[in-house]
Amino acid sequence: MAPNMANVFGILGNVVSFLVYLAPVPTFHRICKKKSTEGFQAIPYAVALFSAMLYLYYAFLKKNGMMLITINTFGGTIEVFTTKLILLLNVSSLGLITLCTYYFAHGHLRVNIVGWICAVFSVAVFVAPLSIMRQVVRTKSVEYMPFTLSCFLTLCAVVWFFYGFLIKDYYIATPNILGFVFGLAQMMLYLVYKNDSMCLNQQIQPTEGDSSKDGDDNHHQVKTNNQEVEVVVVN
Repeated sequence: MAPNMANVFGILGNVVSFLVYLAPVPTFHRICKKKSTEGFQAIPYAVALFSAMLYLYYAFLKKNGMMLITINTFGGTIEVFTTKLILLLNVSSLGLITLCTYYFAHGHLRVNIVGWICAVFSVAVFVAPLSIMRQVVRTKSVEYMPFTLSCFLTLCAVVWFFYGFLIKDYYIATPNILGFVFGLAQMMLYLVYKNDSMCLNQQIQPTEGDSSKDGDDNHHQVKTNNQEVEVVVVN
């Protein structure tokens, strides 16, 4: 019964993780369109890429790792598009870990070592958004912390926890406890500051029907003042 349930949660984990990896696509499109990263940070994506690469290596070492191989292959492909500048660092770090564990550890010991490394970086994936949460608290704006992504991350953590628990792989289950906690925190933070963000956006909108040069100047001045307010809040 347990293996069957594990397969169910493994499939659900693949589906939810697929949605998690697709959730930032509108953000990527926005960055490409404006040719600016604005307030978005690359650190969470870089850590997610490295974690996906590590779990791929771990999945090839352990038995019945197909559920991990499928989703982390897709996830690694998606994250590559956001981390081109640090891709070399990720590849070299993974290569170093692979070489060291291949030559200096064997059998079950190698699986345990790689499992611990995966667990550590999986925790780092969930901790990385702390910088975004800090920015939300300081600016009282949730513009750069999409609710959909936080929701899918929380659901993803729950599903993968049960998958790891059912197959008794605590290198998978344990980090997702922290993932669930941080996911809930992000969603609560979004609900707290959502209204503040809406009010701020309304304040910086230009007055309708004002097409004169003075109106344009006022529009730019409002933007400038808004930037000044943001700087004061952040500091």
